[in-house]
Parts: sequence; structure tokens; C-alpha cells
Amino acid sequence: MVDVFAGHMLVNRDGEVVDPEAALKNKVVGIYFSGGWCPPCRDFTPRLCEFYTELMLETEPAAQFEIVFVSSDKSQADMESYIAAMHGDWLALPWKDQYKTELKKKYTITAIPKLVIVKQNGDVITDKGRKQIRAYGLACFRNWIEVADVFQNFSSE
Repeated sequence: MVDVFAGHMLVNRDGEVVDPEAALKNKVVGIYFSGGWCPPCRDFTPRLCEFYTELMLETEPAAQFEIVFVSSDKSQADMESYIAAMHGDWLALPWKDQYKTELKKKYTITAIPKLVIVKQNGDVITDKGRKQIRAYGLACFRNWIEVADVFQNFSSE
């Protein structure tokens, strides 16, 4: 699993608690720092949804990728509204988990939206995930997985 979320629970789009150990094991993880009040975030989030959906549907089994949303919304209700209106079927750090402050420091988040792509141990693959998705689309995932140190389950066809 991604060590950076050890000891913290995540929630899915429906608000159900998810164990990060199971959800993030052997995956490249995009940590998405965003907020519903932010116009650039509202501009990029649909593109990230499209990227995520295409990536999950492109391969069988689905690509070894997961997104964890870290909210900069003003309230839990704002976060839930943003997730319901615009987010894909990815995970989130609960709004009241103050670990988000530590994550913002760890990954030097000074502005949003920011998509940081990390290895299993939390080391940064790139802090320019947003720019790379806009420029290269699905092709950028192949670059991330090459340096991610995860087991790749390719079919033999």
C-alpha cells in the first residue's frame, strides 16, 4: 500500500470507509489536492475524471492506479457536494482528518489544483500530474508505472 496513508482511513464516493492497505496495494497513486470553490480545480476535475475512467477501462484487468482526493473545501458539506457533482469513482481523505495539513507540507502544496503522483512508499514520481495529463493523456501513465516499483500484471497475449 502507499505508506503515506498508513494509519488513516479513506472514503469512497459514497462516503463508505475504505482501508488504504487494500485499496492502494501495488498501485501508482495520484494525490489530488483540490477544492470545489476553485475555478481552475473545477476546470481540471472533469478532465481527471475522463483520464481515470479511460485508464480503468483501457486494460483488463484495470490499470494499477488510484486517486486520493485531499480537500481544500471550507466544510464537509462543500466537499461532499464537490465529490457528488464532479468527481470520478476515486477515494478521498475524510474532510475532518487533519492529516491533510501534513500532506500539503510533505508535498509542498502552495496552490491548487495539484496532482502529485507517488510510488508505494510515498516518494514522488512527479508533482506535475495535471500538466502531464493535459499534455499527454493516457500515455503519461506508462511513464509513471515504469518508475513506480509496482508489480505489473500483464496478460500474455
